[in-house]
This record gives sequence, structure tokens and C-alpha cells, in this order.
Amino acid sequence: MIYLVLSILISSSLYVIFKYFEIFKVDTFQAIIFNYAVAFGIGNLYSDVKVPIQEIPSQPWFYGAIALGFLFITIFNVMALTSQKNGLSVASVSGRMSVVIPITFGIVLYNESINIVKVLGILLALVAVYLTSVKKTDGNKEFKISYLLYPVILFFGSGAIDTLLKFTEINYVKDSHVSVFSSSIFGIAFILGIVFMLVQVFTKNISFSWRNIVAGIVLGIPNFFSIDFLIRALKTEGVESSILFTINNVSIVLLTTIFGLLFFKEKLENRNWLGIGVAVISILLITL
Repeated sequence: MIYLVLSILISSSLYVIFKYFEIFKVDTFQAIIFNYAVAFGIGNLYSDVKVPIQEIPSQPWFYGAIALGFLFITIFNVMALTSQKNGLSVASVSGRMSVVIPITFGIVLYNESINIVKVLGILLALVAVYLTSVKKTDGNKEFKISYLLYPVILFFGSGAIDTLLKFTEINYVKDSHVSVFSSSIFGIAFILGIVFMLVQVFTKNISFSWRNIVAGIVLGIPNFFSIDFLIRALKTEGVESSILFTINNVSIVLLTTIFGLLFFKEKLENRNWLGIGVAVISILLITL
């Protein structure tokens, strides 16, 4: 379970990095693109198995990596739009509650166990995500039916990422190829990100800054290991993906809330504190 713990800690630290992006006026989209390039490079250096770039398309997991790379870059943009149109709490809830999708696929496709304690733990985890994330400050935005589109896409897109990650990992990725597979996802996301950025160059007046490149480097290192460790955790014998994804998602929400409280003096409402308590109970139920 050490890989799961490391993935949770690193994924939660990404929240702190994004907050500092806001403080230092970093162009998040550009930083994300450069971050993918850094993550691709680290994956190739970190991997014990060296696969030449020209041989990557012949790997059995290549098409899965293409799909995941596309989802990485597109769902990130949907997440940004959701935050702008609906508020940060809606984006967080939509992204994290999508855990029901890989849980369902894990039970249906891989015959993972299901019992009353596990179901109760999962349901409490969903309640915890909602209570921990929702804040009154996001309720000031004018509601429009069209804004429902972004949370719905984010929900299904985030769920698709976790589900496809598990499907590709279990069917096509050897233990020795985990880092190569991870880095390939980031490499494909980088290429697609460059295409998106070139479209912006020709359609909008955007400027580049070394600040964004540095920010991409700072983000790329932990971002690679958050995915790499998650894939390694999925390969742990005897740990069901439905349990792993639930613990992963609710723990990230829990830690990011605590980080916001400690590092950025964010104020928590009573329901947020209740959500933290419910999150702890859900994790105990699921793990025990």
C-alpha cells in the first residue's frame, strides 16, 4: 500500500502548487503543457526498461496511452471551465465523485467483492467528498442550464480516465513497463497540448514567459510520480481497484482541504468539518 500512500500525498501536493500558480500569476495552461514534457522526460530516465521512442507505437498499451493522453489534456481544460463557470467546489465534487464509474466497472468486469460494509464505506466516501468540497462562496454565481454541461463532462471524463487506466494496466502493461507507459501518456498529452496552444497563438494574442516554463518543471516532477505510483498501486496483489480508487479520491479531497487550512488559511464551514469526519470513517470502513 506504500505506492497508494505516496500517490495520495503527491497528488494532494499538486493542489498547493496550483494555489501558488495563482499567487505568482502563472499561466496555468502553459505550465500544464510544459509539465507534460517534463513528466515524459522523467519517466524515460526513471524507467529501468528503456524503450526507444520509435518502438513505443508498437507496444500493446500504446492505444490506451493515446486515449489517456487525450483525456488528460481535454479534461484539464474542462476542469478549468467548470471552475470558472460553476465554482471550485462543483469542479472538485464532479471530478472526485466520478469514482463511482471505475468502482462499478471493477465490480462488473473484474468480479470484485461487494458487501454491506464496503457499499456503506463507498457511499460515505461520496457524501464526504460533497460535504468537504462545497462552500457557500461558490453559490454566488448565476445559474444557467448550459453550465450543467461542464460538470457532466468532467464527471464522465474523470471516471473514464480511472477506468481506462485500470483496464490498460491490467491487460497490457507489464510491471517493468509501468514508467514507460506513464511517461508515454504525458508525452502524448504534451503533443496534443502543443497543438491546442498553437491554435490559441493563431486565434488569440497570447504571450510566453519563462515563469510558465519554470512552473511546468515544478509541476511535472510530482505529477509524473502521482500517476506512476497510482499505476503501481493498481498492480498490488490482493487490493481491489474499487477499494483503491475510493481511498485514493476521498483521501486527496481530505488532504487538500487540510492543506488549504494549514497553508492558505482557508476557512472551513461546519459541513466541511463534518465531511472530514465522514471521510475518515469511510476510509476506516473500506480498509478494514
